[in-house]
Amino acid sequence: MSFIYQRSSALFQEAKKYIPGGVNSPVRAFNAVGGDPVFVERAKGAYLQTEDGHQIIDYIASWGPMILGHAFEPVVEAVIKATEKGTSYGMPTAIETEIAKLAVSMAPNVDQIRMVNSGTEACMSAVRLARGYTGRDKIIKFAGCYHGHSDSFLIQAGSGAVTFGSPNSPGVTQGTAKDTLLADYNNLEQVADIFKQNKGEIACVIIEPIAGNMGCVLPQDGFLEGIRSLCDEHGALFVFDEVMTGFRLARGGAQEVTGVKADIVTYGKVIGGGLPVGAFAARQEIMNHLAPLGPVYQAGTLSGNPLAMSAGLAMLTHLNNNPSVYDNLAAKTEYLHKGIDTVLSEKGMDYKINRIGSMMSVHFTDREVIDFASAATGNNEWFKKFFHGLLDRGIYLPPSAFESYFLNDALSYEDLDKTIQATKEVVASW
Repeated sequence: MSFIYQRSSALFQEAKKYIPGGVNSPVRAFNAVGGDPVFVERAKGAYLQTEDGHQIIDYIASWGPMILGHAFEPVVEAVIKATEKGTSYGMPTAIETEIAKLAVSMAPNVDQIRMVNSGTEACMSAVRLARGYTGRDKIIKFAGCYHGHSDSFLIQAGSGAVTFGSPNSPGVTQGTAKDTLLADYNNLEQVADIFKQNKGEIACVIIEPIAGNMGCVLPQDGFLEGIRSLCDEHGALFVFDEVMTGFRLARGGAQEVTGVKADIVTYGKVIGGGLPVGAFAARQEIMNHLAPLGPVYQAGTLSGNPLAMSAGLAMLTHLNNNPSVYDNLAAKTEYLHKGIDTVLSEKGMDYKINRIGSMMSVHFTDREVIDFASAATGNNEWFKKFFHGLLDRGIYLPPSAFESYFLNDALSYEDLDKTIQATKEVVASW
C-alpha cells in the first residue's frame, strides 16, 4: 500500500501564496528531502491524521514535547480547564510558582527558573544573563548545535578554530558575529585553544550536551567534563541547551544522564506539554542578576501564560510521578535501533545509528558520527529515498538527515515492527 498525499500538496500550493515558503518554520518545507510537506489535521497517541485521511506513525513528536503521545488526556484536560478561566492576563498566577517549584525539584543544580515563550528566547536570554553576570562579551558555540534563530547563534565558522565566525544569515551583523567563537563538537582541544586565545573575554560556552540538530550525536568520554573544567579555570559559565533533552532523557535531563553540572540550563518542548514555552534556570546567585532584581533585562507579556503553564504542569507531574516512562521509552528506542540495524546490516549498507534514551538517528555513512563534519558525510540521496519510502508506507521521520528522531511512549511494539518491516521493504530494491 502506498500513501498518497494529494490534498497536502494542494494545501501547500495555497499556503505558498500567503506564507513565505508555505511554512512557518523552514524544516517543514521538505527542502532537504524534496517533495511537498504533509499537512496534519489532528493527532492522537503515536499517530498523525493527515489532511489526506491517512493515519501515519509519528517519530518527531512535535520535535520532542509529545513525550507521552499526542493529545495526552491529563494535558488536554488541564488546558481546557485553564482556557475556561481566561487565556492570558499579563499578571502573576499561582500556577507559575507551582510549575517552577516542580521543575526546580526535578532539575539538578538550579535554584530558580524563568519562563519564556520559546527555546530561542530561552537561549538568547541565557547568553544575555551569562554576559551580564561575567561582564564579558564573547561566547563559544559548536558547529552543528542549534540554539534558535537569535543573531548570536546564526554564525558559521571562520578560517580556523580560533578565528571569529561570520554571519550565515543576512540580517546578522559582523559586530554580532565577532563575539561568537566556533568550535567542533567533541573537539576539546579546540575549545582549550579558543580560551587560550581569548583570555578573560569569554562569558560562556553554550552547547547541546547531547546534540539533536545534526542528528543525534553524543558527547565523547571526557568532552563535557573537560569543558566544565575549562569554564571553571577561566571564570566562564557553562550553558546547557536542554530545549530538546530537558525532562525527555530523564527527570534531570542531560545533566542527570551525563553527570556534568551546568551553570545555566535552557528548557522548552516537554516543559510546555506541547504549547509554546521555554525556560532558563540557574543558581540563585546567577538569577539574582536578572530583572527585576538585577540589571539584566528580560520580559514578555505571554511569559508564564496560564495555558502553557497548565499543560506543562500536567506533563511534568506525570513524568515526575511515573519515572518508569523513561525506561519504557529507552527500551522501545533500543528495539527500533536493533530492528533497523539488522535490516541495514543484512543489506550491507554503509550506515551508523546513534541513540540515547528516546532519541535516535540513522546516518548513511561509514564514519562514526561525532560532529557536524562527520554527520555531513552521510549520503543524502539515500536519506531522501529512505524518508520518502517510509512516508509512502505511513511512517513519518524527521524530514532532514540532520534531525533526531523523538520517540513517544504511546508507540506500541506493533508500531515499531511496522516501521522495521517498512524499512526492509524500502531498502530491498537498493
